Amino acid sequence: MVNLSKLVDLILHVDKYLGTIIAQYGILTYILLFLVIFAETGFVLTPFLPGDSLLFTIGAFSAQKYLNIFIIWLSLLFAAILGDSVNYWIGNKLGEKFFSGMKLFKPEYMEKTKEFYAKHGKKTIILARFVPIVRTFAPFVAGIGKMNYKEFLTFNIFGGFLWVSTFLWTGFFFGNLPIVKDNFSVFIIIIIIASFIPLIIELIKHKQEKKNNP
Repeated sequence: MVNLSKLVDLILHVDKYLGTIIAQYGILTYILLFLVIFAETGFVLTPFLPGDSLLFTIGAFSAQKYLNIFIIWLSLLFAAILGDSVNYWIGNKLGEKFFSGMKLFKPEYMEKTKEFYAKHGKKTIILARFVPIVRTFAPFVAGIGKMNYKEFLTFNIFGGFLWVSTFLWTGFFFGNLPIVKDNFSVFIIIIIIASFIPLIIELIKHKQEKKNNP
């Protein structure tokens, strides 16, 4: 069972934890970060892992030469693309019913993702990269829906490139500005809130449509 307070602490102070990990594990940090991004996108049971905020923080630490920006960039691109592909095939082969009895599987997340698909179609694979929770469920739903894999892979690669590059390089160029460094937790909160805005807008629209069309 995920400890909510510890999870919130991890996300809001990801800079502190990443610094500790780099100090303790050195080059193995690349593997650990690869696994986190892979799991956040690759398994429907782990949507709680940090994504946007972690990428931003990794970029900031790379700017300070703690990590090689090009190695970590290519590594996380591969992790994000591979994660979505694995998630697609899990949905394709096992389907929604396999996970429905598990406590960590939230049916409401699935419904929100299906609504997102209904609104945006196949480009959901790209747009979902920038929406927490939906990002984790979108490839799974694509697999359940038997979306053509070659078509899925094209959207997957493009979306993964945009997502990783946007947050990683933003952190690299802006994460070490004095105003950001001195208020890092505040900026992480802003990133998290901004990430959820598209999902909130969609939910509001959906509720409004239900009221207008009872």
